[in-house]
Amino acid sequence: MDYRSTRNENLRATAAEAILQGLAPDGGLYSMDSLSGLNFDWRSVLDCDTLTTAREVLTALLPDFSREEMEAMLHDAYDGKFETEELTPTVAVGEDAVLELFRGPTSAFKDVALRMLPQLMRRAREKCGVEDQIMILTATSGDTGKAAMEGFRDVPGTGIIVFYPHGGVSAVQQAQMATQEGYNVYVCAVEGNFDDAQTGVKNIFAAVEEQNLLANSGVRLSSANSINIGRLAPQVVYYFRAYAALVKSGKIAVGDKVDFAVPTGNFGDILAGFFAREMGLPVGRLICASNANNVLTDFLATGRYDRNRPFYKTVSPSMDILVSSNLERLLFLMSGDGALVAKLMAELKETGAYEVPAALKEKIAAIFWGGCCDDEKTAEAIGKIYADHGYLADTHTAVAWHVAQEYKAACPDHNPVVILSTASPYKFPVAVWEGLGKAAQEDEFAVMDDLCRATGVPIPKNLQGLQQKEVRHRDVIKKEDMLSYVLGKVKEDAWKK
Repeated sequence: MDYRSTRNENLRATAAEAILQGLAPDGGLYSMDSLSGLNFDWRSVLDCDTLTTAREVLTALLPDFSREEMEAMLHDAYDGKFETEELTPTVAVGEDAVLELFRGPTSAFKDVALRMLPQLMRRAREKCGVEDQIMILTATSGDTGKAAMEGFRDVPGTGIIVFYPHGGVSAVQQAQMATQEGYNVYVCAVEGNFDDAQTGVKNIFAAVEEQNLLANSGVRLSSANSINIGRLAPQVVYYFRAYAALVKSGKIAVGDKVDFAVPTGNFGDILAGFFAREMGLPVGRLICASNANNVLTDFLATGRYDRNRPFYKTVSPSMDILVSSNLERLLFLMSGDGALVAKLMAELKETGAYEVPAALKEKIAAIFWGGCCDDEKTAEAIGKIYADHGYLADTHTAVAWHVAQEYKAACPDHNPVVILSTASPYKFPVAVWEGLGKAAQEDEFAVMDDLCRATGVPIPKNLQGLQQKEVRHRDVIKKEDMLSYVLGKVKEDAWKK
């Protein structure tokens, strides 16, 4: 048994079982007891290509799958699906490096994991002898939904329901989801913010488990959010790829430390960097970059997590989050104390806040550095990056860039910095255009054309002509109706092929 609940050591599962379940039965997240015990030889993958690196990293993290199985899944997931041969290229921008994670089929970093998760689920069903149909539930702040639907569309035996905050994503993101094809795909806006949608999904899992709502239905639920270890594990790979790229370019020598700046909302992407560090990769500081919803910045500074604060809709909507689910895994891995984690999560549910012990706070602060960036500074960063380096950054990348520069000023002995770029600038064209000092039209799609003409940066193929596609999904519900919505869709026959 390789995984356990972050809240109860007696709830254990194999990697395949953890992938199928998504959440542990007690609402905890599945985690290994420790990653350092994997004894992973990180040096051995520095000269490998991307898929070989991925094979080695993922078979270490998900040991139910053989190298041969993993290699086959990787080729099915990635071959011919990305714009660039190197799935996640690292490029020099000034004195820093930018890790471009948006070259996949939906122009967001979620593609890296969500091309792979359906493959893992398919194999996991076989290994576990599961004949039930699987309905995937996903809450999205903008990018996960489209990437998940694209990954799971028309996958036999699997359906997917995506919930997103009504009015809380960009017009481009909404159009991507609303026009999604696939006989097994459902998309629904929730009246509320992302935290409402994410909490609703967790509550659905809990209600189905506690009340046995799907008994004898031939259907079980799973998740495509990064609460699922099968979603999180593939993201670890690109930290190794970025490090290898810096070695190859002569920027660092093998063994030198590298700092990574990550635009952060749900804490999954930066947690993947922590996984890489625990597996031996010479990661220095992990720079947690937040927008105006700076709950993580405050937590890293004080040790107190408090979601009882104003919620801001920003130009970096994928980070408009006040409940960062994956932080739970970090608390467990750094404390080793499931009882403590269970207590903290209960306090968060009951009061909206918790405070970690001083020793744990200091332990976290030794690795993570936090900063935040409001919309005004985000716009300034977009303009400055383009003016100084000719590089066009999206809003989330700009947040990470700004915080990275603050970090370097505060820590002059810093290591070389890699900034994770999580989305194409064309997913947020109005904000990017205004960051360049231009007055934007109301039509986001017209602004995409303006941006392309002005910068010469091509529009990704998947976003071209998006506004002409047929709108297939128009559902809008109250957050209280999410469970009944799911139960209704589960009963439909259209997705059960």
